[in-house]
Amino acid sequence: MDENGTIRVRVFTGRAQIPLEDATVAVTQKSPDGRHRLVAVRVTGESGEIDPVAIPAPAAADSTSPGAAEAPFSVCDVWAEHPLYELLTVEDVQIFAGVETLQEMKLIPLPENTAPRDAAGEVRVTPQDL
Repeated sequence: MDENGTIRVRVFTGRAQIPLEDATVAVTQKSPDGRHRLVAVRVTGESGEIDPVAIPAPAAADSTSPGAAEAPFSVCDVWAEHPLYELLTVEDVQIFAGVETLQEMKLIPLPENTAPRDAAGEVRVTPQDL
């Protein structure tokens, strides 16, 4: 892996996609033993976005033929939480070298008297058939 891709995360709520300020976003990658390795922790600004995070990815030139032994992308997991909203985890987000990936995360408000850890959502991104 000699190149980087980047991931930008946008956290919002509601159909109107209202930006969520002060949401905590964690970007992790799984190690070969299955444990999560923390890549970055960021807090969203008033736009609901975090600054881009660089992720090592296979060189684009290495992904020009189908059936390659290695996937032409890296994957990461993204967690977003806010004290008034459910925790949301998106797994296996694909990161391509030289490309900025935008991951949008819609958080759902917590019902009254519910702790954030009691309510959580999870999304798994399936790999592209390249």
